[in-house]
Amino acid sequence: MKCKEIITYLDDWAPPGVAWDRDNVGLQVGSPEAEIQKILLCLEITPETLDEALKRKCNLIITHHPFLFQGLKKVNLAADKTAQLLATIIKNDISVLSYHTNLDFTKDGVSFQLAKALKLQSVELLTPFEAKLSKIIVFVPLDAVENVAAAMFNAGGGRIGEYTECSYRSVGEGTFLASENANPAVGSKGARQQVVETRLEVLVDNWKISGVVAAIRRAHPYEEPAIDICPVNNSQNFYGAGTIGTLKTALPSTKFLSFVKKALKAKHIRFTKGATNLISKVAVCGGSASEMLPAAIARGADAFITADIKYHTFQDAWNRIWLIDAGHYETEVVVLPEVKARLITKFPEILNNIYITDHSTNPVEFY
Repeated sequence: MKCKEIITYLDDWAPPGVAWDRDNVGLQVGSPEAEIQKILLCLEITPETLDEALKRKCNLIITHHPFLFQGLKKVNLAADKTAQLLATIIKNDISVLSYHTNLDFTKDGVSFQLAKALKLQSVELLTPFEAKLSKIIVFVPLDAVENVAAAMFNAGGGRIGEYTECSYRSVGEGTFLASENANPAVGSKGARQQVVETRLEVLVDNWKISGVVAAIRRAHPYEEPAIDICPVNNSQNFYGAGTIGTLKTALPSTKFLSFVKKALKAKHIRFTKGATNLISKVAVCGGSASEMLPAAIARGADAFITADIKYHTFQDAWNRIWLIDAGHYETEVVVLPEVKARLITKFPEILNNIYITDHSTNPVEFY
């Protein structure tokens, strides 16, 4: 099993194209061609987790937080902790993959796992992404429609929510006149042709456009197929920020706070009181997501759970919504079992060779 196979699989679930623009996701260290024997999963690489990887003989570490978030200008082994870790990683032929905001923003990613830990029901995206879709329209002779459509689907086009291979087709007539330098698949040079064609329309995630267009060109019989790429503003069911759902049974506020603390194994939570003392509808967003507060309020949530909340944000929420800071680590570590389960399903040969770190990488302590 090569590293690139794991990259392809995880990228399909959590595409780099949905990551925050200034994020650094994907292969951080190593080669896509590296043969992977054992894998360690963790939120971030620390001296302790790296030592664990070495002891377990893992040659791939998959993190949530990017190992290399900002560019390295110097590799000072005497003074820089990241440089020291990097040197050990390279010396031991370890590859590093990081899935950060793309894992935050994908279906069944961080926020969905946070909702699962809290046993929320009817879970959906809190704020689905918009304007990350395009419609590709191509005109195809009737006898080539199925081949071209299959190529588009195989390249990732045609997915709408839980449905795949979605397209719209209408038949009409197209015309063209080939120059002396052309090599027409239909008709002759210098003679105007009128051909019955299918207008084939498929929705495509923007980061897949180049791959889908390349697939069309390989499958299409024409030398110069007519291809239109039209941006659309549809919201997406697979990508967005945060989730929202409901408790199976509404809880009084004091019991709800205890439930959150226990469910997330948090030693400490901070909160401000909301407008109701009975909690039913709950919004969540793993990590630092105070900016999602207005969306949680607008969606009618009784409570919003995230982390790294500032004083003035608590003030904004006071007596409007139960705003709970359950910890950055606590609201994100819940995703690691899902990553492990998916990798085992796809690559069953790693069943006994993939580990979630035994070490907490949470730097926050309470006195």
